[in-house]
Amino acid sequence: MTTPVHDPVEGTARPPRSRRALVAGSVGNFIEWYEFGVYGYFATIIAANFFTPDGGSDAEALVKTYASFALAFFFRPVGAAVFGRVGDRLGRRPTLILVICLMTGATTLIGLLPTYATLGAAAPWLLTFLRILQGLSAGGEFGGAVSIMTEFAPPGRRGLYGSWQSFTVALGLLAGAGMAALLASLLTESELNGWGWRLPFLLTLPLGLAALWLRLKLEETPSFRRARSRTPDEKGSLRPVPSASAPARETARAIALGAGRLMGWSAAGYTFLVVMPSYLQSTLNATFQQALIATVLANLGFAASIVPAGALSDRIGRRPVMVAGAVLVAALAFPLLNLLQDTAASTAAKGLAVFAAGAVVGLMAGPGPAMLAEMFPTRVRYTGLGLAYSLSNAVFSGCAGLIITEAIQRTGDIDIPAYYVVTTCAVSTFALITLRGDDHRRALRD
Repeated sequence: MTTPVHDPVEGTARPPRSRRALVAGSVGNFIEWYEFGVYGYFATIIAANFFTPDGGSDAEALVKTYASFALAFFFRPVGAAVFGRVGDRLGRRPTLILVICLMTGATTLIGLLPTYATLGAAAPWLLTFLRILQGLSAGGEFGGAVSIMTEFAPPGRRGLYGSWQSFTVALGLLAGAGMAALLASLLTESELNGWGWRLPFLLTLPLGLAALWLRLKLEETPSFRRARSRTPDEKGSLRPVPSASAPARETARAIALGAGRLMGWSAAGYTFLVVMPSYLQSTLNATFQQALIATVLANLGFAASIVPAGALSDRIGRRPVMVAGAVLVAALAFPLLNLLQDTAASTAAKGLAVFAAGAVVGLMAGPGPAMLAEMFPTRVRYTGLGLAYSLSNAVFSGCAGLIITEAIQRTGDIDIPAYYVVTTCAVSTFALITLRGDDHRRALRD
């Protein structure tokens, strides 16, 4: 039997709504990362269908595909700013409903889009436009999802509840990899390249409708309702929360610091969990199936450590858990790549290595959402944590495939992914050290 909790705004006893908020926030995030994972896993096929005009090389097409991938990430901060402002003024619930509709529509249309062979030069431009819409909606998703998870979280459990945002990232990437592996095993290469790649994108439609239904049933968060109850209009009714009263310079500084703290997570996460399939295929001559198996193992390691890391951060603090993750990722980057490059190494050893790589990234991802939520007051939380996350992802995740592929092509150095991960994790470690040790014990700021 559940114990009612007192509602500080309405003054009545209401049953806990945190689990419902957790599901409603998680499901949209799952769809977002499922789609982004699918795009990364099918990057070589999308390149052949949309970015290979007559005479173009496979490497050139792959670079263009990752450029489109990166462009969507660079529109995430725009989405975070636009939807974040709406979410901080009008509420988390209506904004998240709008975001899931935009994401679902854009992703479904990618599955229906004519290829270069059918539509000519317009095909890559239309694909890029849909990627931009996805970037805008993804930018608005994170801030709202983390806000409702952490604002509904029971005392002392923000790390655990916030970790579900990262956990659904892992689930989405795993679902995308699993779908890609399933199609690769059931379809011939020509079928997969011709029409099979469309199926994962079309699957987003029923998933999106389910997410929409859950969000329509969602209530507004207690923190937002407290902020809104303080702003009655002249007739005594509630009105939207006013624009942020926190100093703009203070908010901007917090956004920049938050992005720095996430830098290692963003870079390592995308390098090991999304870019890895294309790297293994184009650089180490692995088959599509082998690359997907390695990616699934990395994502399993990632998923296995996220929720325990979030829960641990509720006990000992965000700083020690996230710093440990950044240091371990940097320490393991070169040994991992060297093992993957070693033709004499056993398959089991390589599998264990990529599993461990994913697990240490999870040490940063688990406490990360709660850490960001604790950096901003309610009136700018949706915007602030959304911008910090999307800026970090735009630069260090969205560009990961483009930077790594282009750098390897120009230099011939197959250790480029390790250099990239070590550098970003080193910077992130210094930013994470500045965290206060007791942030996890403090109440969220209104």
